[in-house]
Amino acid sequence: MRIRMLTGMPEGAARNGQPWPAEGEEADLPTAEAAHLVASGIAEEVADPEPKPRRRAKSQSEEER
Repeated sequence: MRIRMLTGMPEGAARNGQPWPAEGEEADLPTAEAAHLVASGIAEEVADPEPKPRRRAKSQSEEER
């Protein structure tokens, strides 16, 4: 699950040996961990961008017009 941090963690705080993302940064975390942070108000879920609509190829009859 992709999240965006809403608050900064204390200096020196680490997650699995890596520093936490800074406030405003995004990170991919396991769903359960990310959901806990979102429920706690520490992070918000980042929605996947909507895929752009695919253009429909013109059919031969449309091209002849």
